[in-house]
Amino acid sequence: MSTARSRSPLAPRPGGHPPPPEPHTEAELFALLGLLASPRPRIGMVVIGHGRDAASVAAANAFAGVWRGAGRTVLAVVDWPEDAASWLRPARRFTAATPDAWVVAGGPQGWSRMSRRLRHSTDWDPARTFGFASTGSITAVELAGAATLSGMRGAAADGGSWRIGGELIAYYPPEPAGR
Repeated sequence: MSTARSRSPLAPRPGGHPPPPEPHTEAELFALLGLLASPRPRIGMVVIGHGRDAASVAAANAFAGVWRGAGRTVLAVVDWPEDAASWLRPARRFTAATPDAWVVAGGPQGWSRMSRRLRHSTDWDPARTFGFASTGSITAVELAGAATLSGMRGAAADGGSWRIGGELIAYYPPEPAGR
């Protein structure tokens, strides 16, 4: 019998942490705003969550600025670490208010850990969650588990969109100009 322990897929890899997400694009930001404008009833109040890396902070701040500039409400902005002993405290802050939707930006590793805690410990609903490109990556889905993120939607860096359902991430290219 071996006493060796298996390595958690969420544990940092030898050699350090995964690279931070790419900076968001203008097309990505406007695609995300478009996704939030399409559901009915109208989405007016959001909670924004983000990783602590520079790209995620910038994406969250850019979204908050445009959202507030349009006269809509940001109920809270919550950050989370890539690594922590527990994500319970940020998960509770993230779900303390009752928004129309949650908006997230973060690296796959941190978001997968946060989303697992949200799913297991709160009334968070991924179907009411909209993310920047990095939160809908195959890495995030593999780490969190497809059932954890099923129903989540988001924007791609090129201005397209994506939706997680079942074991798949469906990608929708941006609408051609002039349509």
